[in-house]
Amino acid sequence: MDRSKLYRRFRTLLIANRGEIACRVIRTARAMGLRTVAVYSEADRDAMHVALADEAVLLGPARARDSYLNVERLIDAAKKTGAEAVHPGYGFLSENAEFAQGCFDAGLVFVGPTAGMMNAMGSKSGSKALMEKAGVPLVPGYHGEAQDEATLAKAAEKAGFPVLVKASAGGGGRGMRIVRSADELAPAIVSAKREAKAAFGDDRMLIEKYVDNPRHIEVQVIGDSHGNLLSLFERECTLQRRHQKVIEEAPSPTLNAAQREAVCAAARKAAGAVNYVGAGTIEFVSDGKDVFFIEMNTRLQVEHPVTELITGIDLVEWQLRVAFGEALPLKQDEIRLNGHAVEARVYAENPTKNFMPSVGKISTWRLPAEGGGLRIDAGYGEGDAVSPYYDAMLAKMIAWAPTRDVAIERLNRGLEESDVRGIVTNIPFLSALMTHPKVRANAIDTGFIERELAVLTQASPAPGELEFCAAVAAVINDERQAAQGDADSPWQTFGWMPVGRRQRSFSFRVGHGPEQKVALNYGSGPSTLVIGERELAFAVVPKDGGFDLTLDGVRSSVTAVIDGHELYLRTRNGRFDLHWVDPFGGESEEYVGEDKIAAPLPGTVVAVLAEEGARLDKGAPILTLEVMKMEQTLRAPYAGVLKSIKCKVGDIVQEGVELAVVEPSGE
Repeated sequence: MDRSKLYRRFRTLLIANRGEIACRVIRTARAMGLRTVAVYSEADRDAMHVALADEAVLLGPARARDSYLNVERLIDAAKKTGAEAVHPGYGFLSENAEFAQGCFDAGLVFVGPTAGMMNAMGSKSGSKALMEKAGVPLVPGYHGEAQDEATLAKAAEKAGFPVLVKASAGGGGRGMRIVRSADELAPAIVSAKREAKAAFGDDRMLIEKYVDNPRHIEVQVIGDSHGNLLSLFERECTLQRRHQKVIEEAPSPTLNAAQREAVCAAARKAAGAVNYVGAGTIEFVSDGKDVFFIEMNTRLQVEHPVTELITGIDLVEWQLRVAFGEALPLKQDEIRLNGHAVEARVYAENPTKNFMPSVGKISTWRLPAEGGGLRIDAGYGEGDAVSPYYDAMLAKMIAWAPTRDVAIERLNRGLEESDVRGIVTNIPFLSALMTHPKVRANAIDTGFIERELAVLTQASPAPGELEFCAAVAAVINDERQAAQGDADSPWQTFGWMPVGRRQRSFSFRVGHGPEQKVALNYGSGPSTLVIGERELAFAVVPKDGGFDLTLDGVRSSVTAVIDGHELYLRTRNGRFDLHWVDPFGGESEEYVGEDKIAAPLPGTVVAVLAEEGARLDKGAPILTLEVMKMEQTLRAPYAGVLKSIKCKVGDIVQEGVELAVVEPSGE
């Protein structure tokens, strides 16, 4: 193959992706003087990556198969805009050999490995066969071509339960199931195949022996077209949920120097087996004693920033320079490890409701400023809409420090100072995870989050005196800001009244709980708040995003967001949602029961799991929706009879639509 067709200098780069990775690539490309082209679906017309690029091309409807997964439209977009190269990002078509070959055939530089390298290493099955020949240790299992149920069942039995059913072409936990017994195998394969087909367009499966209490360790590699191949140390990605990484760090706190060198050498050997060119990741699983190769990801990883922070290397820049045909600028012995970095993935999801994705408009987006060891890679901002069609990741927050303990503290401080409203996020969950003693002690495995879920998703503490007083201050501050244009408003000189003292009463509640009354005394003399039997001296100094609240001489910083009667407060005690019972504003409440079997979000019905007339136990599965590229199973809210199913496989349903009716058994 002509090397000049694969690697050559270019001036215009199309990014075949969306969200934070598209923004990440655009920023580095523009810093290198390149012209950038974004692509977008109808759902992403106003997305951040579209605004950042020099040009943007509409691909088609919101569904990924009609837009971001459509090879013909992507290549056509490159031709329309004069793009000479394509960066695939991660996910979507980033590990699709047909896309890489299609770019080559169209005369485009593909910023990544060749189709041949992808076929050899990108396929989890193919890479295992290659590693087996190279002598790299593997987890026992099956990675053959035959995909019939009998072959997969026999392979699972030979490996011994529990086993992992895994998409050969996949990643990010999609198309992956843990199967602990033979009778669970068939439905797990069906579900995993369906999810893999939807996410990657490929439903081939492999079977692996499931390693109990495993650790997930991966090595960043990068090669150039001149025969140079480097490893850039390892990352620990053990903190996962449903095989989806949640927290990543580099270097691994589990490995000593000798183990680090051994696993990096194994990674270079693995990538060298195909003379790999581009950025990639060699992934291993460890049982605490041995390390086994599990797969190679032939692309940039979500967690690449932790490697960048400990090495000082911009991996996207190196990817682009390799695509130019340049040699890597450093040798292996010139790569230095400096400090420790930890990354948290911020998702639009509700951890207290089984991590159900959250969609809607982001009304507030306040993240701390970058600097001081804190980095934020975001794909969304205030006013952006989160749709149900794509992965729910909003941003990544990464912290660097000389030591692991300080890096964790910096990351947690950044999480604690983040406020995102309009949608539900996993930020409080991430903060709880980072402060867990076992995480600090590195006493974890890939099942840690599931075991500790009840602790990590504990309800927020009940608001106390500080929060109810802060709620009064938030209302007052909001009214003051609204009145700033009115020179005659008494709030312009808060506390002033023409004669004597006045009192104003406030009532707040959490959800539908009891009301808490707070009285504000103001006028001549200092203002005070009366809550219960206590009267507190009270003063407020507004600042950006909130105010400083002084109660009886103690000053506290408070972040506040008001949306109608709904108040969001962040104090030293945590985050709180309060409802202001406005005596003049009227109250309109709608109570929604928990018994309705309805679509929690817009999605597609992919399976009906029960028949009308069937007797169901509480929790029995009824149907499965595909929401944000992940499957969600709706279950019976109580024991009873399934009276009707109001949808069929393939239906696209909107949020809140009733999908089935269960008649309680009355027991």
